[in-house]
Amino acid sequence: MEKKYSFDKKNIKVLLLEGVHQSAVTLFHQSGYTNVEYLKTALDNDELLARIADIHILGIRSRTTLTNEILQKASRLIAVGCFSIGTNQVDVQSAKQLGIPVFNAPFSNTRSVAELVIAETIMLMREVPAKNAAAHRGEWLKLSSNSYEVRGKNLGIIGYGHIGSQVSILAEALGMNVFYYDIEKKLSLGKATSCSSLEELLKLSDAVTLHVPETFQTKNMITHATLSLMKKGSVLINASRGSVVDYDAVVHYLTNESLTGVAADVFPVEPASAAEKFQTVLQSFDNVILTPHIGGNTIEAQENIGAEVAEKLIRYSDNGSTIGAVNFPQISLSPNQNQQRFLHIHKNMPGILKEINHVFTSKDINIAAQYLQTDPEIGYVIIDTEGATSTNLMSELKDIPNTIKTRMLY
Repeated sequence: MEKKYSFDKKNIKVLLLEGVHQSAVTLFHQSGYTNVEYLKTALDNDELLARIADIHILGIRSRTTLTNEILQKASRLIAVGCFSIGTNQVDVQSAKQLGIPVFNAPFSNTRSVAELVIAETIMLMREVPAKNAAAHRGEWLKLSSNSYEVRGKNLGIIGYGHIGSQVSILAEALGMNVFYYDIEKKLSLGKATSCSSLEELLKLSDAVTLHVPETFQTKNMITHATLSLMKKGSVLINASRGSVVDYDAVVHYLTNESLTGVAADVFPVEPASAAEKFQTVLQSFDNVILTPHIGGNTIEAQENIGAEVAEKLIRYSDNGSTIGAVNFPQISLSPNQNQQRFLHIHKNMPGILKEINHVFTSKDINIAAQYLQTDPEIGYVIIDTEGATSTNLMSELKDIPNTIKTRMLY
């Protein structure tokens, strides 16, 4: 039996920015969403402010920033999809207070990033970047000095999450000794060894790779003090966030040859487009690999990300499922065939569920299924009902004190 939605899908406006993979567009179309606008570029702040009021579902990558100011203008927005691992480009707290769940793809590009890190580790240990640069200038540096196999060397992984643990598996397969440090207790994979401190890891590693989120704890995690602890001749790889490493400090340790090589895929300030010039203090060094934030930019990863985030957005729009949202209580109820479904998002205050139930019971509407989940700030409830609904039911739900947003799905 085909589900009759209270708001026709063809009227739900979906805006996908920054050239997200076509797998997302395909999935929306296959799910009945025909009003999908696809742009290969980001919108500047003024353009986004002008457009956001009419959008129901917004998909972005890393170049679009959703501030509180923009979200306040998004009167019809029901969900945001970040087609990326991180969500630091979105004010997720403001989105939560407005009843807007934010979804991302924390797993889909882990393999792509891990492969790049392993490739860069091998190239830096073999001094390939410097020898490549010399060859381009006509110099023939056929030397074995300071050129090492990675087998038997110590790889230090800072952050043992989805990407860090994937790097661990690949590195061990190459014969490396893997050590890791994480602020949370993690299960070691293979023969990887947990370090009790960042200092311990830095002192014993021949190569160090970073895989941490951008937080107040990780900002400038690698600076003069920590770089001074690294083994002379070691290499450093940053494919996490640009704010994690003080690149001015890295310059000092490259200059005095304490570091024999560095790979950087992320930077504190990155160009908004290919037309904008890229600058970093690391550009003058032959033994530095610079890549334009491409760790997860493979065809396979982008296709997976497109499908994963689009699926989460569609499930929320169709069924109210918030599984995978980074800023919302997690709820999922199976689709039903015969009942109506209502969503109610509210501030987490005592007595609201009682008020919601009273709206239905006072009209002799039977509640067939109900699920409530809360966090310290908001509550989210899915209600399935039987029988005809009252014409003023939605207005009464919206009028309940501390209501943030409510929807009738079908």
